[in-house]
Amino acid sequence: MGLLAAEENHILMPHTSELVFGLIAFAIILFAFWTKILPRVTTTLDERADAIEGGIERAKAAEAEARETLQQYQAQLAEIRAERNAEIEKAKQQGAAIIAEMREQAQVEARKIVENAHAQIEAERQQAVARLRVEIGTLSTELAERIVGEALSDDAAQSRVIDRFLDELESQDRAGSQAEAR
Repeated sequence: MGLLAAEENHILMPHTSELVFGLIAFAIILFAFWTKILPRVTTTLDERADAIEGGIERAKAAEAEARETLQQYQAQLAEIRAERNAEIEKAKQQGAAIIAEMREQAQVEARKIVENAHAQIEAERQQAVARLRVEIGTLSTELAERIVGEALSDDAAQSRVIDRFLDELESQDRAGSQAEAR
């Protein structure tokens, strides 16, 4: 009995009943795991994989849409820049036209001012000539009275003397001007 007792109480060897009961419990747990838990885990993993793949696809679609939107914005920006440059060029041309118009108006006004000045100078010259005629007439009458020794009371005689004297002065002035021109 010594050997049998030693075999029955062997530490590494379980009892047969325990071994059978353990195998049956393992088979039940394995069957339950295989039929209930494994499909759920597989379904959950498949759903997560689909969600991840769908997220990647959505991210790719969003990236493509963002690129397309960026290209549209860049095209719009280029168009806006072209319009801005065209507006700037148009404003420059309008400015140049306004400046040319203002210059022309200034030249017209300058010509008017010069013409008015010439007219005013001519009018003042005519007035000066008239005053000089009167003064020269008076002086020539006085001179003629002194030379002749009698008073020239006759207005017609005074007028003739004055006109003759002034005509002589003008003819001398014209002769001098012609000689200088030659």
